[in-house]
Amino acid sequence: MAARPLSRMLRRVLRSIVRSCSSGAPVTQPCPGEPSQAAAEELSRRRQFLREHAAPFSAFLTDSFGRQHSYLRISLTEKCNLRCQYCMPEEGVPLTPKADLLTTEEILTLARLFVKEGVTKIRLTGGEPLIRPDVVDIVAQLRRLEGLRTIGVTTNGINLARLLPQLQKAGLSAINISLDTLVPAKFEFIVRRKGFYKVMEGIHKAIELGYSPVKVNCVVMRGLNEDELLDFVILTKGLPLDVRFIEYMPFDGNKWNFKKMVSYKEMLDTIRQQWPELEKLPEEESSTAKAFKIPGSQGQISFITSMSEHFCGTCNRLRITADGNLKVCLFGNSEVSLRDHLRAGASEQELLRIIGAAVGRKKRQHAGMFNISQMKNRPMILIELFLMFQDPPPANLSISSGDPFHVQGLRPRVSFSSQMATLWKGRGVPQTPPVAQQRLGSGSPQRCYTSHADSDANSKCLSPGSQAPATPSGPPSTSEQLSHVDSEGRAAMVDVGGKPDTERVAVASAVVLLGPVAFKLVQQNQLKKGDALVVAQLAGVQAAKLTSQLIPLCHHVALSHVQVRLELDSTRHAVVIQASCRARGPTGVEMEALTSAAVAALTLYDMCKAVSRDIVLGEIKLISKTGGQRGDFHRA
Repeated sequence: MAARPLSRMLRRVLRSIVRSCSSGAPVTQPCPGEPSQAAAEELSRRRQFLREHAAPFSAFLTDSFGRQHSYLRISLTEKCNLRCQYCMPEEGVPLTPKADLLTTEEILTLARLFVKEGVTKIRLTGGEPLIRPDVVDIVAQLRRLEGLRTIGVTTNGINLARLLPQLQKAGLSAINISLDTLVPAKFEFIVRRKGFYKVMEGIHKAIELGYSPVKVNCVVMRGLNEDELLDFVILTKGLPLDVRFIEYMPFDGNKWNFKKMVSYKEMLDTIRQQWPELEKLPEEESSTAKAFKIPGSQGQISFITSMSEHFCGTCNRLRITADGNLKVCLFGNSEVSLRDHLRAGASEQELLRIIGAAVGRKKRQHAGMFNISQMKNRPMILIELFLMFQDPPPANLSISSGDPFHVQGLRPRVSFSSQMATLWKGRGVPQTPPVAQQRLGSGSPQRCYTSHADSDANSKCLSPGSQAPATPSGPPSTSEQLSHVDSEGRAAMVDVGGKPDTERVAVASAVVLLGPVAFKLVQQNQLKKGDALVVAQLAGVQAAKLTSQLIPLCHHVALSHVQVRLELDSTRHAVVIQASCRARGPTGVEMEALTSAAVAALTLYDMCKAVSRDIVLGEIKLISKTGGQRGDFHRA
């Protein structure tokens, strides 16, 4: 079984590096999971204080169903250093003016009030909380609050390795790191920024400094990353991680669709097929996670089942947004401004009455997955950074089942294990993975990219003397009348309601003549903007899915497959693009294929325009289409 050798290999790699930190200096911190003697004594004193000063839980933080809210999440900022497709609407979100955000003193005042009333755990969120300049000072101030047992942070991990030693010294006791993929190129596509290796360095730093478990939040979404479930589980065998698989949840602007959600039971079934010995772990009463463990593993996995099996009955969480609004339910659209009352000079008792009234109005449970998707609520980035998705990248950005740590269809294959070995070197972390180049024919480096996980065995990169395979031709079936006009000559969509559903396939192509300079940079993957072939490929896939939004009279088509291939033609210093689309329905997919090829070509132009303005886009054409009533078409 491939999983066991990979797990052993990861353990060996990590065992070799946990003796030194990323700078190469000896590690003087305690081993993972072993607190220092001073920290243990401090924890013992705090527990003794809490036992001696226990008081009845605050009525202000107890709702009408008897739930005691001892957990407060505070958003420190709406800003983020990533631009994730899954966290905010495509058009972005209007940020609150700085003057309307909570000041540091206001954050601490509210935290002090909630802790006094019985809150024992505070988690700092965002946006991205670690970009707030005074985050270390805020943690240090929170640590002084008697009765507060846990100070946590939820972060995207970009700044974590740099700040964590200071945060730990200030009193940070728990870490959640968001990571939705183990594929570097897919990570870059999702967040629209580089940073995969910084996140992995942050996870390593947390382990190195003794945090156990280090929680890794992974939102699972069909067509994006459900094929990586087993790869995430493998990480828990040799590392003290709690990988938390989160059901995709609806928020304003993230275009939630029930079909994109992968339920807890489906995920669990997939994992149990590989590890039938998976055992259930006991849960705390207010836990949001269902925890499991592979016997003998250092870490564990958990499932956050907000959609399929809600945990509202034991919810103990309240949220304060960066602009000072109290939300008693993540999925509720009702909020009350604590900032306004605070700035108006409200006394402590007045604030408690306002908080108590809001908590008292909390409903027994949220509205359910289908009703929630229709409700008006903040985009997630304006509540806290949580991993909610917009439209996913193509399902065929997959990891090979034969080798689950291979990046397939995006880069010439580089195994995840070799990337990990490079990543965990003691003297630094590479910012970009090495590109393995294929050498064909004359010995010049050639690169060939396909978005299809099982690419045609006969496909090959174009090199001097090679020709694209001929396509069989056939007589085109045409009409003497335009289809997109009505009887009076006005533009109109074609009514396809009476047409039968058939399997439709279309292939289109385009050519981008780059010129020798840009071609060489693309060939060697040396453009400053990044990997042009990867970006163009993903753009082509996304364009196919968005065709009905770009071409006014096109019907929306539920595509079952999109494949985009980019091949280098050194004889013309060109990139040849071929896009293939497939769907079952009453209308064809030639426009989807043409749009995919055209947008991939435009993306290549955009990636290379700083190098040369003498780039020519051409030969955008339909190669073939099958499945329509008018017969098949194959260009000679």
